[in-house]
Amino acid sequence: MKRILIFAGTSEGRQLSECLSNKGVTHTVCVATEYGEDILKESCIKADVHMGRLDKEDMKAFIENGKYEIIIDATHPYATEVTKNIKIAADECDTEYIRLKRDIGINNNSNIIFADSHMQCINILKNTEGNILLTTGSKDLSLYCGDEELKNRLYVRVLPSIESINICKENDIHMSHIIAMQGPFNTAMNEALIKQYNICHMVTKMSGKNGGYENKEEAAVNTGISMYVVGLLDEENGLSYDEVISKLEELTGVKLEEKKKLEIALIGIGMGSKGNITKEAASFLNNAHVILGAKRMIEEYNPMVEKKPYYMPDDIINYLKDMKESKMKVAVLYSGDTGFYSGCSLLYKRLVNEIEADIKVYPGISSISYMAAKVGESYFDAAIYSMHGKELNNLANKIRSNKKIFMITSGVNDINRIGEVIVNAGFKDIDIIIGYQLSYPEEKVVKLTAKECMELKEEGLYVIFIRNNNVYNNVITCGVKDEEFLRKTGDIHVPMTKEEIRVLSICKLKLTKDSVVYDIGSGTGSVSIEIARLSDNIKVYAIEQKKEAFLLSNDNKTKFNLDNLKIIEGKAPDKIDENVIATHAFIGGSGGNLMEILKKLYKVNNNMRVVINAVTLETLWEIKQAIEELPVCDEEFVYVQVNKSKKAGDYHLMQANNGVWICSFYFKKD
Repeated sequence: MKRILIFAGTSEGRQLSECLSNKGVTHTVCVATEYGEDILKESCIKADVHMGRLDKEDMKAFIENGKYEIIIDATHPYATEVTKNIKIAADECDTEYIRLKRDIGINNNSNIIFADSHMQCINILKNTEGNILLTTGSKDLSLYCGDEELKNRLYVRVLPSIESINICKENDIHMSHIIAMQGPFNTAMNEALIKQYNICHMVTKMSGKNGGYENKEEAAVNTGISMYVVGLLDEENGLSYDEVISKLEELTGVKLEEKKKLEIALIGIGMGSKGNITKEAASFLNNAHVILGAKRMIEEYNPMVEKKPYYMPDDIINYLKDMKESKMKVAVLYSGDTGFYSGCSLLYKRLVNEIEADIKVYPGISSISYMAAKVGESYFDAAIYSMHGKELNNLANKIRSNKKIFMITSGVNDINRIGEVIVNAGFKDIDIIIGYQLSYPEEKVVKLTAKECMELKEEGLYVIFIRNNNVYNNVITCGVKDEEFLRKTGDIHVPMTKEEIRVLSICKLKLTKDSVVYDIGSGTGSVSIEIARLSDNIKVYAIEQKKEAFLLSNDNKTKFNLDNLKIIEGKAPDKIDENVIATHAFIGGSGGNLMEILKKLYKVNNNMRVVINAVTLETLWEIKQAIEELPVCDEEFVYVQVNKSKKAGDYHLMQANNGVWICSFYFKKD
């Protein structure tokens, strides 16, 4: 194996050493400072790190003594004297020399001023006012400190090394003006420093993308400050990082780096506190190059990397497709757990199909799990719902029929609504516990009454636990007794489909749990209510043209606490909305417009299931004609005659109801 020596000084040099270490290739890295040595020893386990500054003769001796056959110059573009010495030493030792160049890009912005030298930059700054952020390091600091007035305006960003701090102290920089931090710095971090120290001018070198130049420029433009670029360089000769890798593979015969895919982690961060994230997820986050997610979630994680407030799948996919770097680590943050009312699964499916990447999902602690622990309850036997960003149908029925409920909410308005529902439904013996800002310093878990929930004002993140100590077990089949429905509005008695006919008609509809149903000629709304009670996911649209019946339907809807039922006043087919793609229709009354109604329904969905009730021969004849004209299949006619007992003294007499024809069929495509 050929002996390799790297003169480091840039992030690319460290990246190259990491690549060699990962492939088990031993090599030596020369760094100038103790800080650089510490950084390399953390990640480059196969590297022999030499610390200390070398002149030309020292370099030549070091190369000869180590018998190095490949020299890689990964020093900073501005370290021109060092590069010159490395070239001479390599040439005199007859050793292969490779220059790893840094990608440098320039944008033309009016607030960017270029200076050929530090002295030219200093002379320009003397004619300005306001604080200066110096990001050129400690090496040239003394030049800027030659003028006392200029020195007092300086805020110096340097590496957190003893050497850099000592240089600041030697130049009499006040401790409050020293910003000792390890880069790279993203745009947001640069903007934060500019605002924190009221910076008006920023001084930098053309350090290239990996050196953070683009982020500095963007921050300067965003904040409206002036940026001074010292020593604009001509494009230097050398090889890019990928070209250096290819060259080393050619020289050593070792496959150093396979083409890496983008690494994407979908991370559940729990309730939001950093202490709740798993160690595995935290490890990925600490090494991520980009963090995506809702703004409130991403802002407290790793200030040293790029962050984008993208959380919609389209935005994330488009951003990833535009990425030029294939070796990036991208973290996408989700609140709570990735498998619990999360958009994670939707994005995961799209990433698999649209982005070439290694994708992992890191689950988090859901707010429900956390809340259950806080109140000492299990949640495997509880009903769990989410009101976060969506309507929750039939809330009163959910509370009435479940002993324990955990709910995620969108905020205080949802808590107000829950309290109102409980008060209006007249529930007794109900325990309500709310969790506010769970996992955050302002966390509260308190027991409230329904009225207190209605009056709550404090906005924030809420989870609610409800215990119903007087639970009512709902019957899961249809068959509400006729007597339970309101039948009269004023002195007007509204006709109603009787219980047994309702049961048979609804069975013939062959509903599914997420059906969309039209009830045409709804009368009292008895059929609509029976259907809506079967599943909270069913949507029912009841159309009734008679004013009295329309009002009565709404009264019955209120009585049964049904949010998934909409009562529409008007005449069919006019009130049939073609944008509502109904899957089923029940026709209890057509007002003489049966054919027009069926044609409109067919237009809405040519695979719809239809059930029609008829009590007269004339209606039956209309049905027969419609079936002959329209494309239908699986048609069936059932004639039902119901006799119900009626108590007369000690006896039970059978009383006949009118016979009803129940016709059912499917539309089919022509």
